[in-house]
Amino acid sequence: MRVRRVITKVVLPCAVLFLLQSTLAQTPQKGQAGKRLAIRAGHLIDGKSDAPVNSPTILIEGGRITAVGPNLAIPAGMDVIDLGNATLLPGLIDTHTHLLSNYKFSIGSDENMILAMTQMSTAKRALMGAALGREDLEAGITAVRDLGNSGVNGDVALRDAINAGWVVGPRINASTRALSAAGGQLGSLSAETQKIIDQEYVVIGSVDEARRAVRQAFFDGADCIKVIVNTGPRILSLEEMKAIVEEAHRAGRKVSAHAIGDLATRISAEAGVDSIEHAYVVPDAVLKMMAEKKIFLVPTDIPWDGYKQFLKSSDLSPEQLKQQEGQMQKMLEGLHERIQRAMKAGVRIAAGSDEYYEWSGKTRGQASLMMLRAYAESGMSPLEIIRAATVNAAELLGWQDRIGSVEVKKFADLIAVQGDPLQDIGELEHVKFVMKGGIVIKNELGASMPMKTSK
Repeated sequence: MRVRRVITKVVLPCAVLFLLQSTLAQTPQKGQAGKRLAIRAGHLIDGKSDAPVNSPTILIEGGRITAVGPNLAIPAGMDVIDLGNATLLPGLIDTHTHLLSNYKFSIGSDENMILAMTQMSTAKRALMGAALGREDLEAGITAVRDLGNSGVNGDVALRDAINAGWVVGPRINASTRALSAAGGQLGSLSAETQKIIDQEYVVIGSVDEARRAVRQAFFDGADCIKVIVNTGPRILSLEEMKAIVEEAHRAGRKVSAHAIGDLATRISAEAGVDSIEHAYVVPDAVLKMMAEKKIFLVPTDIPWDGYKQFLKSSDLSPEQLKQQEGQMQKMLEGLHERIQRAMKAGVRIAAGSDEYYEWSGKTRGQASLMMLRAYAESGMSPLEIIRAATVNAAELLGWQDRIGSVEVKKFADLIAVQGDPLQDIGELEHVKFVMKGGIVIKNELGASMPMKTSK
């Protein structure tokens, strides 16, 4: 008993203090955001210019950029972070992710979702989301749009915790539960278990229910609205979609539409949504309408090596594996062609990973950034891809006045890589420096402590 008391009164408090000190040492503190900083590097891709700026200097105060340009004079007394010959860029933005879902390839999508809903509380999923969000941020993704599959408002809770400084993660534009037709995105459930659908989706069956669901989402803290326009034969009507868009736009919020195929993409475009997600099959007439209405396409694609890794994780014979690879290569050709058609029609692309699986050997952030190579495989240029993940993405979120480019008054959300992403977009999968709001999250390029200019 005496030994137990000693452990309880002395050893445990010391251990807790040690762990707390270690955590604080590794966690960026809110006070850093008020510092006056200068960052120097070899090159800058600011997100808007066609050519990089050489020898850039960025001045930061209060977490925002106060000046940017080549070889700027640094005011006396400022902390200086010198990144050598590295290339600076705006923080990357993933406009379609699911931080509170982490599925396994070994089982089907329905089974994964049911397990998440029945075996994990929303609180537990939010804590998992905090870990995955940190992995996103450390990979260089400084902002995300989290589009549902987050339990009952778990994404809002995670967003608020990050904003309050309780946990470290990217800026989150949250949708709360997605609106959908009966059943959400699930295949089929028994009548006795269908109530669990309410944990992931708000089912609507009329125009009035659609309007009510949007208002409830905003009451719950939504930044945007996510709609599942079609799942199999279950498709929302044009009238329901128009009601959703009207209610959201009246409140100054955006609408994201999960839509695949001719009818679903056409309904989404006619209703005037702000982005169409996936659109794996989309006709030219819909792309023309999207361009006219300035609707973004968010292609949630992965590169060929990602598909091969997925197939290898499945239990297939060599013959089956070869057959599946052939089918996937044909499918990829169609996906690449639809991006080319979209860009030719004048549709703007915003980067979105739709990442909600656990990839072996990759953090959530590393897995999410595979989308950039997928876009390259489709024929997009490195500059087009960078803009899709920065300025275009920021505009889609409605945050173009705060993030997406390296400009005065915007948040100092910055990343840096050693190489030239305009030559190799794969460089963005190896981010060496991350800053969010003037706070250094990761620095593998220079000294851990900034230098100070002489007074």
